Formats: sequence, structure tokens, C-alpha cells
Amino acid sequence: MAISTRFSVAVHILTLIDMNKERSITSDTIAASVNTNPVVIRRIMSKLKKAGLIQSSPGISGTYLLKNATEITLYDIYQAVEVTDNLFDIHKNPNPNCEVGANIQETLDTVFIHAQQKMEADLKRTTLSQITADIKQKAIN
Repeated sequence: MAISTRFSVAVHILTLIDMNKERSITSDTIAASVNTNPVVIRRIMSKLKKAGLIQSSPGISGTYLLKNATEITLYDIYQAVEVTDNLFDIHKNPNPNCEVGANIQETLDTVFIHAQQKMEADLKRTTLSQITADIKQKAIN
């Protein structure tokens, strides 16, 4: 039920693109940084492109952001690459003749929706430019 690694890889991709605005960056270069197969990168980049976050072309022309990094939130990235609407899944078919089984789904649903809303609010407050700035700061220390 955890958020897939697509989300962190997508943030990695966009941060790398943002930090390399002055030079062309290819999916092979990004794959080397993520330490994964370029096919994995291309699949995620396809989702980012479909969401209107990047433009990419095969070969030397590389990839670039379609928005300023200050305008891209982690929520935008999350929405682009995660396929589920609900962060948490609740087990199916509990026993309706059991006091807990009859009520667990509704009770957990309320808690889980609240937790997801808080997480999404935090993601909406964090921009790609903040991630880039933090990485740059860590790199000089």
C-alpha cells in the first residue's frame, strides 16, 4: 500500500532536469543518476510529459521543464505518476457478523482519508525549486 518508487524517481528526474537547465540531459544520463534502466526512466518521463511537466525529444535535444520549478509542486508530480486515488487500501470482505468486522472499514476510511488529505496538503506546499535548493545546499556542505 506504500506509494510506489515512481514518485521518488519522478522527483529525482525533475530535480536533475532543473539542476541541468544549461545543458542537454538525456534519459540515459538520468538513468545513470537514478541507477536504473533507461526504459524505467522513459516510462516515468512519459507520464511527466503527459501531465505537462516536461518536454522531451529523443537524442541530443534532451529534456526540459515546461514550467518554472517554483510552479511545480510535489503534489503535481505525485498526481502525474501515481495511479491510485487512495493512498491507503482497506482489506475487503471482513466478517459482517463480527463487531470489528462490521465497522472497521468505515472507521478506518475516515482516518485514512484525513491522513491522505494532510499528506497531499504538505505536497502542495513543497515545490520542485525547494527540493533543488535543498540538494544544492547539501552538495556544498
